[in-house]
Amino acid sequence: MTKTEEHDPVGSTFESWLEEEGLLEEATEHAVKAVISWQLQKTMAERGLSKKSMAILMGTSRSQLDRLLDPASDAVTLKSLMRAARLVGKKIKIDLVDAA
Repeated sequence: MTKTEEHDPVGSTFESWLEEEGLLEEATEHAVKAVISWQLQKTMAERGLSKKSMAILMGTSRSQLDRLLDPASDAVTLKSLMRAARLVGKKIKIDLVDAA
């Protein structure tokens, strides 16, 4: 590969750039958390559950629920996300796939 081909953005993907920059894993984690948070909030709205009601169902505070639903928050466990999903009639599905 020539130097021009190495730096040619044509045909490159955002994902490959993130990987080259060492940011892919962090970006993927953030994206997964953001999608789960969005899906939880959407399902809560569909079921007419306010944040206050959801917090009561979970036996937690409203501020804890806000952290759970905040896509930027790292202080969330898989257990908490699964519990919240279960309370709105959903489950979280995670697949282990081969790395490309």
